[in-house]
Amino acid sequence: MGERTAVVSDVLSSLTEMSRSFWHSKRRRGRNRQQNPAFRQSNSNERYTAGTSRGPQDSGHHDAQAPSTSSSTAAESSVPELPGFYFDPEKNRYFRLLPGHNNCNPLTKEGIRHREMESRRLQLLQQEDKQEKKITRMGFNASSILRKNQLGILNITSYCRLSHELRVSCMERKKVEIQSADPSALASDRFNFILADTSSDRLFTVNDVQIGGSKYGIINLQGLKAPTFRVHMHENLYFTNRKVNSVCWASLSHLDSHILLCLMGLAETPGCATLLPASLFVSNHQAGTDQPGMLCSFRIPGAWSCAWCLNTQADNCFSTGLSRRILLTNVVTGHRQLYGTNSDVLAQQFAVKTPLLFNGCRSGEIFAIDLRSPSQGTGWKGMRIFHDSAVTSVRVLKEEQYLIASDMAGKIKLWDLRATKCVVRQYEGHVNEYAYLPLHVHEEEGILVAVGQDCYTRIWSLHDAHLLRTIPSPYPTSKANIPSVAFSSRLGGPQGAPGLLMAVQKDLYCFSYSSFCPGHLEEGRNHPVMETS
Repeated sequence: MGERTAVVSDVLSSLTEMSRSFWHSKRRRGRNRQQNPAFRQSNSNERYTAGTSRGPQDSGHHDAQAPSTSSSTAAESSVPELPGFYFDPEKNRYFRLLPGHNNCNPLTKEGIRHREMESRRLQLLQQEDKQEKKITRMGFNASSILRKNQLGILNITSYCRLSHELRVSCMERKKVEIQSADPSALASDRFNFILADTSSDRLFTVNDVQIGGSKYGIINLQGLKAPTFRVHMHENLYFTNRKVNSVCWASLSHLDSHILLCLMGLAETPGCATLLPASLFVSNHQAGTDQPGMLCSFRIPGAWSCAWCLNTQADNCFSTGLSRRILLTNVVTGHRQLYGTNSDVLAQQFAVKTPLLFNGCRSGEIFAIDLRSPSQGTGWKGMRIFHDSAVTSVRVLKEEQYLIASDMAGKIKLWDLRATKCVVRQYEGHVNEYAYLPLHVHEEEGILVAVGQDCYTRIWSLHDAHLLRTIPSPYPTSKANIPSVAFSSRLGGPQGAPGLLMAVQKDLYCFSYSSFCPGHLEEGRNHPVMETS
């Protein structure tokens, strides 16, 4: 026992001597490095670099067309990265990162990313509120566009397209006052999404209520005029505690006479597709001009998408995209056709000139169904193209030679549907990872509008995919605050003005054309501006 104790004491004494020699040698090296002039100069240069790297950050310069990069990128690039630590350029020091969320120390990667995104959003909102003149393309402002048109440098198509782009860049945000018979409901119910009809004088809304579930309403846009921007909400007693998956306007008795809704099933209640007459909404129509339509419901389980057919060869028909199936239903006769697919159908749109139904699937496949072919055969698929991720929206252009589709990878592509079946162009900047986000195509104005999962509304030129404007949300970025938008060249009807409507939380905003844009650009509104070459 005594020998073992002696051995342990010898080991401890040797470790103590090694530790002392190590710290003495380290101190001598530190003194030698401090006395070396070359080391002092190198150390001062490092401090100078770290200090001056904050210059671009403090200048406050950001691009108005897209969210700027991280405010700490410039500073972080000049300092080494330490695993498990975060460098704060404002305090010029490192902080420890904790995995995931922690109530004791909220400094996590997710929290840092959210703080940077919120900072960018607030900066862009300040730039939006300044109402300064914006230029979508270098060298093209109102005067130069008009001058080049007068000199014959620009043809009428290019002149109209550029004038529309300039007007879009000058749109100003105004809050819309919503009047209703129940003002308390407006203060508590938040917008889920909005959908304008063909003439853009009505806006169908789905609102989430506090007690759970959804209710419907129609906003009359005829009073949407500057400077008041006042509209009226017409509601009814219809209420559902089921999730609304998809909505579209339906033309049963006349144009946009009904609203087609796809509702998910709940517990033992199966899903259904419901045709809701627009005339059921109080004071929605002028007395004596519209008769109450029929309310009908079809038992359709698990419908992801829906579309109404305006082609005369499939009159009074609508389609619903189901899990690995497509169901075509005739409202009048009740006849049904079922098409089997290999994936869930998340997006649909009928062509008008040809009897085709375009479908976008969770697998990334986009295909067309020839409505003249029997569903039991194998030749009903008219064409097939593929995305790399789940397709969330498909839009066929008026000439039905091109199709625009978006997916859950944030890709927006313009496809040529003719013999080549190729991608004509791609619209960059869209953000999506998992959300069902629609596209809004407006060929008359020559623009494409989409809201991203990051809550930014982006507007592109259809002609060359140039990003014209990025509009931040008035509310912080979150899954519950993704805006729903509607753009029209004539908001409020034939005499209305062009603009963008944005519904987020409990508020409705109108982005109207600004007074900064000269009146001589107004003539461009009457000409379609879509170009494909």
